[in-house]
Amino acid sequence: MLSRALTSARPSPSPSLRRCPSTSSSTSILAHPPRHTRLFNSTPPIVETDNSSSPSSTFDIPPLTTPTTSPSEPHTTPPTTTLHPSIPSLLPLLLAQPPHYITAHIHARPYLLTAGDTLRLPFHMPGVLPGDILRLNRASALGSRDYTLRGAPYLDERLFEVRARVLGVESEPMRVKEKTKRRNRKVKTVRSKHRFTVLRVAEVRVRGVAEVERMEEVGMTVEDGEEAL
Repeated sequence: MLSRALTSARPSPSPSLRRCPSTSSSTSILAHPPRHTRLFNSTPPIVETDNSSSPSSTFDIPPLTTPTTSPSEPHTTPPTTTLHPSIPSLLPLLLAQPPHYITAHIHARPYLLTAGDTLRLPFHMPGVLPGDILRLNRASALGSRDYTLRGAPYLDERLFEVRARVLGVESEPMRVKEKTKRRNRKVKTVRSKHRFTVLRVAEVRVRGVAEVERMEEVGMTVEDGEEAL
C-alpha cells in the first residue's frame, strides 16, 4: 500500500521536457530534406573563366587524322589481269577440239555441263523469271576429249563463255510425314513441297587468245539481258 502511494504521488514529467529544442525552419529543412530534393544542394557551381589572354593556358591541339581504310574492312588485293605464260600456247589446242565441257559452280556447288544439258538446281533461285539468260562466270575445269584446263581454285572468266536460260520452276509431290513421341498419343503431321529452278545450257564456248587479250585491254563487260552468277 505504501509503494502504491509513493508511485502515485511522484510528479509526472512536464510536457516541456519531452519536446525537442526549438530550431529555425531552415535548420529543420536541412536536417530532414524531402525525397525529391538533391542531397548536395549546397555545392557551389563551377564557373569557367576565359583565360585565353594568358600565354600559359593556351596550347595547340593536333588535328585528328582519319585513316584511309577502316580497320574492320579486310585487306583485299586487286585481281591479276595477266594470264599464265602457258595459256597462249595451249589454249588453241583446246579451242580446236570441240565439243567442250565445263565444271561450273553455282552457289559453291559444282555441275558438269555441256551445251544442251538441262540442269535442275536443288533449290529455288530467287529473282529470276522464265526466259532469263544467266552467264555462269565461275568454273573450276574446262576441257575437251584430250585436254583439260583446271583452275586454282577457279579459272579466269575471260577464257570461256557459258550461258544458261531459265526454263521455269518445278515442284515435287507433296510430302506428308507423321511425327510422334513415345508414350504420347498426339501425332503431328508435317507437309512439305519444295520448288526447284530448271536451267538449260545454251552455249559453252572457249575464247581465243586474241579475244582474251582484247578483253584484257578494254575490260570485260556483261552484255544487256544477262545476269552474272
